[in-house]
Amino acid sequence: MGDVVRIGSRASKLARKQVSEWLAPIAEQFPDVTFKRQIILEGGDRDRVTPTLAEVAKTAGGSAFSTNQEAALVTGEVDVIVHSLKDLPTSVHEGTRLLVTPGPREDVRDVLCGSSLADLPHGATVGTGAPRRVAQLLAMRPDLNVVPIRGNVPGRLARATKGDLDAVVLAAAGLNRLDLMPQVHEVLDPTAFPPSPGQGALGIQVRVNSPAAEVLAKAGDPLVDVCVRAERALLAELHGGCSVPVGAWGRIGADGLLYLTAAVTSLDGTKQVRADGAGPAEDPEKLGASIAADLIVHGAAGILAEIRKS
Repeated sequence: MGDVVRIGSRASKLARKQVSEWLAPIAEQFPDVTFKRQIILEGGDRDRVTPTLAEVAKTAGGSAFSTNQEAALVTGEVDVIVHSLKDLPTSVHEGTRLLVTPGPREDVRDVLCGSSLADLPHGATVGTGAPRRVAQLLAMRPDLNVVPIRGNVPGRLARATKGDLDAVVLAAAGLNRLDLMPQVHEVLDPTAFPPSPGQGALGIQVRVNSPAAEVLAKAGDPLVDVCVRAERALLAELHGGCSVPVGAWGRIGADGLLYLTAAVTSLDGTKQVRADGAGPAEDPEKLGASIAADLIVHGAAGILAEIRKS
């Protein structure tokens, strides 16, 4: 692998925490290797004004949170990229690949911070920048005033705890990693409020056939990996991304089967198509494709077509 391995990540405190989480056991396993971290700013980091990530992605070359990191990996500027897997497109850059997903996976769920759903008054203002969260919130509480917010986890959380919003929705994974879970909150049931595909998991991207890829090939957790592969396969079948309101939650049951729950929701929350199923853990992509097909049969294609038009 070489004496030095350069690890790229975004600049936020959460991104740095994720690198530390992944690197701790790896560094112990390879004590003779020097690991160096390198910060890479993405379009979503530089542009904090544009209200939606979909708009940022158009000017960032494809992804608001991974384009520049992938470019640095391809050109050899870094050897490994540590992503929040939910931010990484389902199709990675040619010449690169994802390693087996590390474990354990953090909490996959979303958290309503500042209130519970039941305690939010009629017409309460809730902040979130993710179309999926907007859509799923409105499906559960159509009376809410959901407004777009962006920024790092502490900044968004402060909008609810000290600022102008009644509540915000954030990922439990980020709150846990930063030890910022607020006193008043509700963890949302992933069967009713399925998370983004890959949420809570890290994506470790390397160049194909590189020394780093060969040495790190056996790292990771196969059970976590099959869950996120099923989720990402479903998203790929629906031709979705972070700007599309698709939720998916994969998990291994006590019987050893892989279970997948998914939902596609219109942006105004008035239409929602749900599907779930189970299959052998050895073929997660097949299960993802199967659940995606169920969603399409029951109307998801129409919902997604309307969203893409707008």
